[in-house]
Amino acid sequence: MEILQITGASMVLLGAIILMIAAIGLLRMPDSYLRVQVGTKASTAGVALIMLGIALIMPSWFGKLFIILLFVMMTNPVSSNVLMRAAHRNGHPLSDRTVVDHLSEDEKTN
Repeated sequence: MEILQITGASMVLLGAIILMIAAIGLLRMPDSYLRVQVGTKASTAGVALIMLGIALIMPSWFGKLFIILLFVMMTNPVSSNVLMRAAHRNGHPLSDRTVVDHLSEDEKTN
């Protein structure tokens, strides 16, 4: 039983490290589109590891944690997509280093 708890604690720690690296990435990204992308991917991965780690530590909570994990994995990408489209539609500027803007190309064809 102790191996499961050590593995779970390691997964929680790794998830927290991923979230910390994402926080640093938020400061380093040049525009809001990349910041949303970094935050979404890292929060999904970090929360997934944390939830699975807690499920290993407390097996009786597995069902609840799995439902929370499914909810996060379904809503996080959708909400970030909506945020980025709204920012683009409102004319939020892209970074100077952005080469291609596929969303504006799609909006021109529709």
